[in-house]
Amino acid sequence: MTVIVRDLRPEVRADIEGFARVRRLATPFLLMTPESLTHDLTHMSAEAHYRPLVAVDDGEVIGTAQVHLAHDSPEPGQGNVNVYVHPERTRRGAGALLVRAAEEHLAAHGATRLFTWVLDEPGNRAFAESHGYKASRSAHFLRLDLANSTLPPLRTPPPGVELRTAADFADDPRPMFELDAETTSDEPSDIDIEFTDYETWIEETWKRPLLNLDLTTVAVVDGRPAAFSVAYTDGTGYATAMTGTARAFRGRGLAKLAKNDSLHRARAAGYTEAFTGNDAGNGPMLAINKWLGYEMCATEVRYVRELG
Repeated sequence: MTVIVRDLRPEVRADIEGFARVRRLATPFLLMTPESLTHDLTHMSAEAHYRPLVAVDDGEVIGTAQVHLAHDSPEPGQGNVNVYVHPERTRRGAGALLVRAAEEHLAAHGATRLFTWVLDEPGNRAFAESHGYKASRSAHFLRLDLANSTLPPLRTPPPGVELRTAADFADDPRPMFELDAETTSDEPSDIDIEFTDYETWIEETWKRPLLNLDLTTVAVVDGRPAAFSVAYTDGTGYATAMTGTARAFRGRGLAKLAKNDSLHRARAAGYTEAFTGNDAGNGPMLAINKWLGYEMCATEVRYVRELG
């Protein structure tokens, strides 16, 4: 059969489930559900020109692409192209077709520089380079066996510090927005990110189905969120999506305190493994995760292509 590439049809359950299934098979350390995919489709800013694509072979979704502009970056013209193919359906041309369609879409909306993440395997890297992409930074995925590992014991917070959960801020999430905006802007990345629109953040981030407010731990100093470890869950899997500390409170071990607390909460809730990701140059966070017992399970490389 001939592989075809088309837009994801959000109203067709088989499309949504097929997209999520391919992503979980290709990247089992990243959480995605049909519900989180639908949320992205309906809540991502129109300025992103978000366009999820699927490659279909004989009625089966065998490849996916998440395609959008970096609308929350102060630098215009930057686009994201993340392509994944079912591990048992490679070498059918799906990847090349997805890349071509994604690039045409982003170029039509003003993109001049494209970024993609590629799993650090020879075939994947060769594929990216054959399409004109050049390697940039790298990042690691880490896994922790929550069922059998020994977590560091819970510590009593230092004087003036209180451990709470994000659920405690459900009535007024703005302090969480401010903490997320500051820590995200300092995270190592090829693309500078600025969260300036509170309402957009509420729709895209705070209301995301994967976000678990009860397992997200927040270190609070004088009533202000100073550090947090953001927990994502999909019913069976648990991952920390972001762990960070506000600039004024760094160097006090608050991120370590928050993440350890979240892990203890996750294990108590019945989760048996934990995933997280770190930029390869983020030494402080890698050290925290090593202290917690995480082990590297995969590496991905950021590739960049200049258009025109």
